[in-house]
Amino acid sequence: MIAVGLRCKASYAQIAALVGRDKSVVWREVVRNRGPDGSYSPSIAHRAAHERRRRPKTFKLHANPGLCRRIEGWMDEGWSPGLIAALLRREHPGTSAAARMSRVSHETIYQALYVQTRGSLRQDLARKLSTARRSRKPRSDLERRANSPYREAFKISQRPAEVTDRAVPGHWEGDLILGSANGSAVGTLVERSTRFVILLHLPGRHDAASVAEAMIREMGKLPAHLHRSLTWDRGVEMAGYRNIQLALDMPVYFCDPHSPWQRGSNENTNRLLRFWLEKGTDLSQHTAGDLARIAATLNKRPRPTLDYKTPAQALAELLSNPTAA
Repeated sequence: MIAVGLRCKASYAQIAALVGRDKSVVWREVVRNRGPDGSYSPSIAHRAAHERRRRPKTFKLHANPGLCRRIEGWMDEGWSPGLIAALLRREHPGTSAAARMSRVSHETIYQALYVQTRGSLRQDLARKLSTARRSRKPRSDLERRANSPYREAFKISQRPAEVTDRAVPGHWEGDLILGSANGSAVGTLVERSTRFVILLHLPGRHDAASVAEAMIREMGKLPAHLHRSLTWDRGVEMAGYRNIQLALDMPVYFCDPHSPWQRGSNENTNRLLRFWLEKGTDLSQHTAGDLARIAATLNKRPRPTLDYKTPAQALAELLSNPTAA
């Protein structure tokens, strides 16, 4: 069907609709299996797929004893499989066959240590891992949930209806914007009703204690009726949520796992903030004064959702008329 569609000059989307697959699947199939002249033949594609599926495949470390010795030397110095894999990726970038054979993933290293049939590395190296385990310890989803710092926290499904319809101000959404290699961060808070933005200065660490301290300091400057709730994701930076709840008398609700869209206002605000807080940069270079100016600039931007009022104007109206809040 794919070959017929290509001969008929059909698009990948049209072919995908015929075979009941996404167009990206069709595109990958054609790119992966077309011949040297660029044409796609079903018989050649079938043979190529059959060769790729052939088992057993040679384990990469069996075929590269030199790489094994390098990995063993690094692990003797206390390096983790993750660090070794990252360094190999930097030393051998690209997609060539030589580059792929000169690097391995951290999972490949773990399998060489723990899976008996793939024992290409000295077995005593497993004791040099930070866990010092002789075998892998599987963890079920139930165990992970039991160990989660948020197992007793409020869920987003428990938020009152007034949060959803944005009719009552004082409900906030928050997150971190991360800098290069996740080494620096800026905390972002946006009020759902007015879209007013507060930025948290985190010049050193952005762990749970630092985030809680900055949030309590900044949100404590607001009137009590303007910190009714906070919604965040399940990042480790919010493990100190109990301190925030007690200090601000404000419940903290947590999104479902992998559901950033549940903080839509904050996600959109973070996209706007990237104009100043660019990806891949060191965000610690921004002082508290810099962040205050960035927040003020964004809070003075007219918003269509506010009938072209600015967030600063909307918040000022609330502060001047407490009964409206």
